[in-house]
Amino acid sequence: MTDTADRVENSVQTLEGVIIRFAGDSGDGMQLTGDRFTSASAIAGNDLVTLPEFPAEIRAPQGTLAGVSAFQIHISDHNIHTPGDEPDVLVAMNPAALKSELNRLKSGGTIILNTDAFDMRNLEKCGYQMDPREDGSLDGYIVHEVPMTKLTVDATADLDVKKRDAERSKNFFALGLVSWMYDRPLQPTFDWIEEKFGKNPAVVASNNAAFKAGHAFGETAEMFGDQYQVASAPQKPGTYTNITGNVATAWGMVAAGQLSKLPVFLGSYPITPASDILHELSNHKNFGVRTFQAEDEIAGAGSALGAAFGGHLAYTTTSGPGVSLKGETISLAAMIELPLVIIDIQRGGPSTGLPTKTEASDLFLALYGRHGESPMPVVAAYSPSNCFHMAIEASRLALKYRTPVILLTDGYLANGAEPWLLPDVSTLPDISVDFATTFNDTDANGEPVFYPYKRDPETMARPWAIPGTPGLEHRVGGLEKADITGNVNYDPANHGLMTELRQAKLDGIAKDIPGAMVNSDGDADVLLIGWGSTHGSITAAVEQLRKEGTPATHVHLTHLSPLHPDLGELVQGYQHVIVPELNKGQLVKIIRSEFLIDAKPLSKVMGLPFTAREIIAAVNQATSGASSNGAAQNGAN
Repeated sequence: MTDTADRVENSVQTLEGVIIRFAGDSGDGMQLTGDRFTSASAIAGNDLVTLPEFPAEIRAPQGTLAGVSAFQIHISDHNIHTPGDEPDVLVAMNPAALKSELNRLKSGGTIILNTDAFDMRNLEKCGYQMDPREDGSLDGYIVHEVPMTKLTVDATADLDVKKRDAERSKNFFALGLVSWMYDRPLQPTFDWIEEKFGKNPAVVASNNAAFKAGHAFGETAEMFGDQYQVASAPQKPGTYTNITGNVATAWGMVAAGQLSKLPVFLGSYPITPASDILHELSNHKNFGVRTFQAEDEIAGAGSALGAAFGGHLAYTTTSGPGVSLKGETISLAAMIELPLVIIDIQRGGPSTGLPTKTEASDLFLALYGRHGESPMPVVAAYSPSNCFHMAIEASRLALKYRTPVILLTDGYLANGAEPWLLPDVSTLPDISVDFATTFNDTDANGEPVFYPYKRDPETMARPWAIPGTPGLEHRVGGLEKADITGNVNYDPANHGLMTELRQAKLDGIAKDIPGAMVNSDGDADVLLIGWGSTHGSITAAVEQLRKEGTPATHVHLTHLSPLHPDLGELVQGYQHVIVPELNKGQLVKIIRSEFLIDAKPLSKVMGLPFTAREIIAAVNQATSGASSNGAAQNGAN
């Protein structure tokens, strides 16, 4: 174990980037600490990517491994794509955090320990037989032992704050210390504390005192010799904000309402990790947004479909288990052909699975998880900020083609953050629709009539008539419809026709979606195909592979049903095709069956995103002649 105990003159080192991981008990405020460090870094102009990780249990026993909450942030002076493979610094607030997170830290990395938590009781809670500071397990790391709890209590001693309340501010001590180490601006944190806790002056004073004490400790303590700076990253001119995927999704829903000139309705039942969309959207009633917290998933979907029937831009948000419960209502939406956007924030499964961990294993559920032939568009976001644009795209398809649409994101995108250049509103698409207001045909007697299933010849969308429009009264329901009239019809030939028409509408959408995202490198032998949140890891891996002399091409999909129209051409001619997925190989099966190429899976189902290193290892094994399938599985898992 190494410790810089001798007093040295403070010096400033410049770094291209650094990866910091805060970890502690779920009550230690690690998410808040990471969020505040993220905001300060965004204001400093760094590029950044974050990875918040939450304990699966709401109230795990304090000090246990099950209760560890962590927040990883990667900041840099250049464009980055991932929260980093290995942290350079681990801030561990208790023994459980150290034991849980030490294996992630790079060799020779820095550990900052809250030594006040390292008593025998806490050591035993997480399974330590000996104090890790004394058994040699921390040899090879730079370890700084800081009595954060005691120093926080000392800093607040002159305030009217109870000792127990003062101890809760120790996360601000840690934030102040790390803010000094990496030269973060301080005022944004003081401003946030005042805004957040202004109604409780004692809490404001306690948090401010702890934050200042941590910063001063870093500056004056003999154990810290160096301070580090990470310069701002070059960015396009404009206005930026730091945004998470769930907030971006909610903003995209609001924007879609404005672009379509329709009131927005969200019918939702709270579920991790989708609930924040409901919370955020409820703040925007001034944009004509209505939110309804339903008593269950089925009611959430039913209320949204009813709102669609009434002329609203309708959404329902959930995660995998909720999609299953909403399945009958989604099939009903497919039958009656109304616009409904289902947003699935994927998490580890099956069943309740890993509610707070990420996975992307709902692709087959989105494509096929309904009864009967009920095809519908499926789209996926690839970054936190891209969630904004894909929410608009899902809304566009739903409105234009009168169809339910599934938007897939995941827990990594939902909770992860990145700087986002706010778009020019004038560049966003017009997705407005025209409701049916007049008769659209004549009956056998020549009388004007409204046929609810007389389709637009270009889009094959049926007219959208708001209930109560004079003369346009019509019924909807789950029974099969007769072509044109929409009357209930059990005729086998009509059922076959309607099934083909619904499929043809989906197939036609392929002409109205962009080509796949391509990052090509000339005559590469290696093709990586990804979808969803694997984008950042694949991009980082491809950049590193090229530096090492291995050309690679990356094709990324945002439209999964129908697939991008140019995909068949793009995937041909490569010696090695690898499909990294946070599942056991769902897209790769589609790629193999649709395009008859020998694509190999790279699977990871650990509740964590890919690291760039795992993808690089799979490519190197494939190109060296090893079995890329086996190498991929072993490398990721």
